[in-house]
Amino acid sequence: MPKTQTATLSQDGIGPASLLPSLSGLLREWLPRQRWFAGKGRPVTDLTLLSVSELHPGCLHVLVRADCTGRSPTGVPGYDCYQLLLGTGEFLSPRVSPAVLGRASEGPLAGLLVYDALQDPRSASLLLERLRTPGSAGALRFERDRRVTIPTGLAPRLLEAEQSNSSLVYGDAYILKVFRRVRPGINPDLEVPWALVRQGCTCVPAPVAWFRTSSPWDATLGVLQPFLHGAADGWTQALAALAAGREFTEEAYELGRATAEVHLALAAAFPVDPQGPPDTGPLTAGMVERLRDATHSVPELLPYAHGLRSAFTELAALDRPRPAQRIHGDLHLGQVLRAERRWHVIDFEGEPARPLPERRRPQSPVRDVAGMLRSFDYAAHARRPWQPEWALRCREAYCAGYAAEAGWDPRAEPALLRAYETDRAVYEVVYEARHRPDWLPVPMAAIARLARRPRDRRPTP
Repeated sequence: MPKTQTATLSQDGIGPASLLPSLSGLLREWLPRQRWFAGKGRPVTDLTLLSVSELHPGCLHVLVRADCTGRSPTGVPGYDCYQLLLGTGEFLSPRVSPAVLGRASEGPLAGLLVYDALQDPRSASLLLERLRTPGSAGALRFERDRRVTIPTGLAPRLLEAEQSNSSLVYGDAYILKVFRRVRPGINPDLEVPWALVRQGCTCVPAPVAWFRTSSPWDATLGVLQPFLHGAADGWTQALAALAAGREFTEEAYELGRATAEVHLALAAAFPVDPQGPPDTGPLTAGMVERLRDATHSVPELLPYAHGLRSAFTELAALDRPRPAQRIHGDLHLGQVLRAERRWHVIDFEGEPARPLPERRRPQSPVRDVAGMLRSFDYAAHARRPWQPEWALRCREAYCAGYAAEAGWDPRAEPALLRAYETDRAVYEVVYEARHRPDWLPVPMAAIARLARRPRDRRPTP
């Protein structure tokens, strides 16, 4: 175990301003290397500690604003607020040493090693203990569903497959998602599952505890939910089916039903607004703007731009209102788990790069449907040779399952479905060009299909 500094914040008067000299140099080097850091390829130009609280002696909870040069891929200013749990110690055990940021050379932590405390079993266990016993620690507030008893002694482990957040599993009983990028307001990954559970929806794991901050603003920091032991995500199961040469239509049909069940519960839990022509204008304008920005970033899109724009023109021409409601916002095969032949929908945070008010805004449920249809296409491309007919059968089965549960068929809204699929594929092209160039042919195949008007398109995914 680390040998830690025993002085407390209150004793030493350590605050954000005095702590910055100890952490600034370490964080400038460490942050850009993390998978959840949003400013990839953009150097950190400035750091500001927004909040510092002590979870226990030798473990600090820190909110830090990182400014980067330029603007993010979504066009918002180049800064973000990140949540860190930082441990300090004179010496570290070999088990914790991979989590080290470095040794502070100045300030109140001078001479001490600083490390990511989420990788320290002791700190991870004490974090769960905070959630078991509601209360405060500085600006932090720990809360839970008092109807649920969280047992003690659950061994923690940090999940390796991380992206925009970090997750700790406790004894295969609970999973704690720690939001790395923090925005003001309640996070949808707490707000939405809590509302769905109250509606009796059984497709979503119920939050049992959570923590938040009141400084520098109110914000959700993490959510504890039951861990679905033995579950596999939809992406893994789809690839296994392809590798075995078997169909995935039964699973896709049931997944469509589960998606519709969640949408129906969301419509009951949150207001539903009709989207008519006045709303469609700004919606399509945003899609056109994203396409224009994408063609500047990825020249391969230019030959298809006119055809893709026609998808948004057709959407703008729709003349009757359509329902808009709370949705998942980033639905794909990696956001669903199958346990005991039943699908569960997880990760309601939406696209973390988008502003929180935008993620909470009512939208067409077709956006979620389009995201899942694109995911079947990705799975079909992940195995060679490409199997477009496999993806087509999954798409049809998924929509049929959705229609059976929801009472309406997404395929009956071809203009809406094409526009949302096109918008998603454009996003995928930009993402793959920046991060995974080898995958660029996958969304580009969809771009070639979607750029053709419906009467010119062949029935391929």
